[in-house]
Amino acid sequence: MSVPRRKLGSANRSQDSTIGLFLKERRSGLGALLVVVGAVFFGRMLWFRLEEGVQSGSSYVLEADTVQLRGVAPWVHCDLKTEALRSASLDRRLPLNDPELARRLARAFDMHPWVKRVVDVRLLHPAGATVEIVCREPVAMVRVKDGLFAVDAEGVVLPSADFSAESAAEYPRIAGVQSSPQGPEGSPWGDGIVEEGAALAVAIGPEWKGLNLEECRTTNEHGTRMWELIGPEGRVILFGSAPGREVSGEPFAAVKIARLKNLAEDSSPPLRIDLSRPTPTRP
Repeated sequence: MSVPRRKLGSANRSQDSTIGLFLKERRSGLGALLVVVGAVFFGRMLWFRLEEGVQSGSSYVLEADTVQLRGVAPWVHCDLKTEALRSASLDRRLPLNDPELARRLARAFDMHPWVKRVVDVRLLHPAGATVEIVCREPVAMVRVKDGLFAVDAEGVVLPSADFSAESAAEYPRIAGVQSSPQGPEGSPWGDGIVEEGAALAVAIGPEWKGLNLEECRTTNEHGTRMWELIGPEGRVILFGSAPGREVSGEPFAAVKIARLKNLAEDSSPPLRIDLSRPTPTRP
């Protein structure tokens, strides 16, 4: 039995109408989805631009002049902050939201030869930072053929260019050192003689000027390295071993320092005296 053509056409038209309606709805949904995606995309782009603009403002950017440095010692005459930031390439605008910024600032100052340690780094809002440090303190000048090098109590080499001839003369002078610094400024000299001489300079302290001492130098006594203190008019004081390195039967540094104080009060001290023995002897 055949189906009339009229009914087939009606069925096809109905099917086409259903498909068209489905496609129309799909296109409408897709269009709406594209509108939403576009809105989200342009919204995010706008936010990124606004965020970039906000973060580039002065309240979100750290500059060198907004960094406060605390703990700079009075004997440090260089521009420590500028030198530290410049050496670490931090003397420019820095985003305050950098998670590594505090660590980078600490590292920059820790690398400066005058800085013994960094105590604290704090980032502030609006953009700013405070850095607290402890400086190394010069205790002596090491005399070598190339000139004078400043060192601290641990024998660390300090920026000698920061000292004038007059200021360098205020410190005890260590002579007889044959080596040169083994590293850059801010690192240990690398010679036990320098370390002993620095310890001796710290121990003598104010008595150095009271006795008008000029320098200290090593000498060999019975196969043992000892130290002599050289004063005016050929005065020589045999101090003995460096503090903490006394041999058996040798007085400790505190006893020797007490004798030095008595010598400083003596109007006519002897030209030569031996502090390495229990009882000082005069020639």
